[in-house]
Amino acid sequence: MAHCERASKPLLQCLRSSYARSLTGLQVQARGFQSTAGVAEAQSEQTQPFHKNPDPSLVTSPRLERRLMRQGTTPIGSRRRRAALQGSPNIPFEQLPYQCFQEARNLLLADRAEKLEEIEKMRQRIARVEALSTEEAGGEQSRKSRLGAMQLHLEQLKIHADINDPLVKRKFEDGQGDMSKPIYRFLADRKWREYRRKILVQRITQMKVVPDVLPHCDPTVDTKLYFGKRQVQPGDYVLANASTTAPKLDVQMFERGEKLVTIAVVDSDVPNVETDSFDYKTHYLAVNVPISAVNTKVDLSQLSAESQVVLPWLPPVAQKGSPYHRLSILIMEQKDSQPLDFAAVKAKEADRENTLLRTIQARYHLKAIGAHLFRTKWDETTLEVMKQIGFNGADVELRRKKVEPLPYKRRNPASFR
Repeated sequence: MAHCERASKPLLQCLRSSYARSLTGLQVQARGFQSTAGVAEAQSEQTQPFHKNPDPSLVTSPRLERRLMRQGTTPIGSRRRRAALQGSPNIPFEQLPYQCFQEARNLLLADRAEKLEEIEKMRQRIARVEALSTEEAGGEQSRKSRLGAMQLHLEQLKIHADINDPLVKRKFEDGQGDMSKPIYRFLADRKWREYRRKILVQRITQMKVVPDVLPHCDPTVDTKLYFGKRQVQPGDYVLANASTTAPKLDVQMFERGEKLVTIAVVDSDVPNVETDSFDYKTHYLAVNVPISAVNTKVDLSQLSAESQVVLPWLPPVAQKGSPYHRLSILIMEQKDSQPLDFAAVKAKEADRENTLLRTIQARYHLKAIGAHLFRTKWDETTLEVMKQIGFNGADVELRRKKVEPLPYKRRNPASFR
């Protein structure tokens, strides 16, 4: 094998040199698409090996992908796309030398220019309506309804102006979209409703969160739950030692502006031996929590105890022998996004036991806009957590009552002999 390689080496060198001479003109044409920044980046990458400093847009090795994920950097796009970009020239996306692509972009740019003109006209109409007096507008209610309809149409025009832009779609697919812009909020909302919202509604419906905890819930915000670094899917089991600290939430809004919400965590499966039924327990309650399309992170352990946290976090546990407990997390919008009186709420909602969330919702005029769910059951760490929080009944094991069958359902009753 070594002799064959030694004999074929001069021939390969000759073919490479002839191929390079034939591509000289092509290299000169492609040089116009490059920039000095791209050359500097290529030189810096040559000085440092790729495996030591992998590029998120070019990495294809699963091992390097996991390294980037541990560092907090998510690989951009799909692995197939990253593999294709490794061998492609560094040409900007909007300058791809394809005639059909460029002609299509020209049509899209012309359509966008028309939409921008309509946006400017709509803004002028809104300004004229705002300048009218109450009598000229036909009343304050008429003015509000007209302005609301015109603002809604203006937002739709902004979305239609950018919905077909390939650069916008590429940024959104790469996770680089600016959620302060209407087009990225629209795309994120549509993607969430295609799959994740359906799974969430299925979980809270099948596990009877609705109507056991609340009579109705129409999720309009995407809620993600984290215990430590682990993301919990709706309905997953969480170990007792993992839930000793308050979780973190990622509440993604798809509307502009900021809202004040109330966050509650309720256990609806607390066994009651005396009544042979189940009670409710509120494990967490916080009010006046701000959320927006840009600021989505909510750490329940970092909220203010003087103005937000009504009931601090209580680790959920399940007694041995009891069925699994459903821990429902509800995000409820406060009326007109106005802050609640924290002192009054804390004085009235000081009891965790048997506090119905539907009563709190009706008392403070709250509207459920988001939900999540996780479950807990007896595991090898539950007893230790019970001792830490001073749980009453840690040494009690629940057992189901033995129900005697009716005489005609017995296999060998004495009366039949």
